[in-house]
Amino acid sequence: MNFKRSKIYNYYLHNTAVENVFINEYMIDAHGDYVKVYLLGLMYAEINMSMNNKTIAKQLSLEEEDVLKAWTYWEKKGIIKKHYPNPEDPFRYRVEFLNLKEQIFGVCGKNKKSEEKVPESLEDLMDDKELKKMYSRIEQITGRLFEGKEPVAILDWIKDYGITPEMVVFAYEYCSKHRNNSKHNYVGAVVREWAHKGLKTVSDVERYLEEYDNRHYLYKRVLKALGFHRNPTEEEKRIMDTWFDDLGFDISKVLSACKKTSGISNPNINYVNTVLRAWSKEGKAPAKEKNTEGNIITSVIKSYEDVRRKNEEEAEERRKEVYRVVPRIREIEEETRQIGMEISKLMLSSGSSAKIKINGLKKRAEELNNEKAYLLTDNNFKLNYMDIWYTCTVCKDTGILDTGERCSCFKEKLKDFENKV
Repeated sequence: MNFKRSKIYNYYLHNTAVENVFINEYMIDAHGDYVKVYLLGLMYAEINMSMNNKTIAKQLSLEEEDVLKAWTYWEKKGIIKKHYPNPEDPFRYRVEFLNLKEQIFGVCGKNKKSEEKVPESLEDLMDDKELKKMYSRIEQITGRLFEGKEPVAILDWIKDYGITPEMVVFAYEYCSKHRNNSKHNYVGAVVREWAHKGLKTVSDVERYLEEYDNRHYLYKRVLKALGFHRNPTEEEKRIMDTWFDDLGFDISKVLSACKKTSGISNPNINYVNTVLRAWSKEGKAPAKEKNTEGNIITSVIKSYEDVRRKNEEEAEERRKEVYRVVPRIREIEEETRQIGMEISKLMLSSGSSAKIKINGLKKRAEELNNEKAYLLTDNNFKLNYMDIWYTCTVCKDTGILDTGERCSCFKEKLKDFENKV
């Protein structure tokens, strides 16, 4: 007698086995979204179905970045393993779900003291002098100690995106100065965006930002000429890029085309595009000339860089002056940096005593900051004497507000440069 069971073709009718070990040992401490990602991935693994992170994010109403963070979290917990078909592409990998019972039995057989240690792969990184310098620089930029899992997240960026510590520091500087936001989640999103664009070095990012800033201003000029007071859509950007890059028109010629819309009821980018392409076919497209408007924007941006550099140098001189008068302040800052490094290492530990030690170190850091404030005022220094004094306190000498709009000081600088041309 033969037996046969009918095959279930609809994967929603299958059952997904979730080990009790996951529920009792791993699920309790995990972020809810990470649990969702794990369970959905496990379901696809059970039916041997291929799925990408973008689709998983869409199904769970999450950002793709959150899905990537979830896999990194579970990998650290030792219950999944990433396999990279192409080692140079950190965003594409296969996820292997490991046997949880083996993970538990393996942990039980180890020395309990190992829980207090930094993971071996991260311990090597934490002892790297370049990374120590990076952590110290980030604390100077943000003016605070690290938050929560921030040190771990930074190491993840370096590992997952293939970037350098120098790139991380640049990202914090950029977000602090230009976006007025140094929270590590925000910085991480910016780093991820740069990595997806293939920007791996600081020079790559600087070239990209300069081009983006100049081009963004040209976009706004065109939309303003058409009577729009909004940011351009991606499709509008693509069309305008062809005017400047492919057809070789400068901004003055494009604005002339915009004037042709004055006689129509609904001015739009497509109409201007038709006009410019007609001019191009008629041979009216000029050879690419020196873009005076773009050069003015570049000059304005450079002037901001010069102002920031000047203010930073002056702040450094004031700092040296304070060190000469009150040497103890230098000692306080050095001890505070060491505390920050120690907290960073403890945050990578999973031991129960880590939290107690971190709280003790934070208390000590607070005592040091209070002592520093007392020493400054007692020696007739203002509390912000060692800080950077911005020429424009509204945009912090960046020319850009938190909303992404230009600061009023930018418009004033622009007029000054235009008058000189």
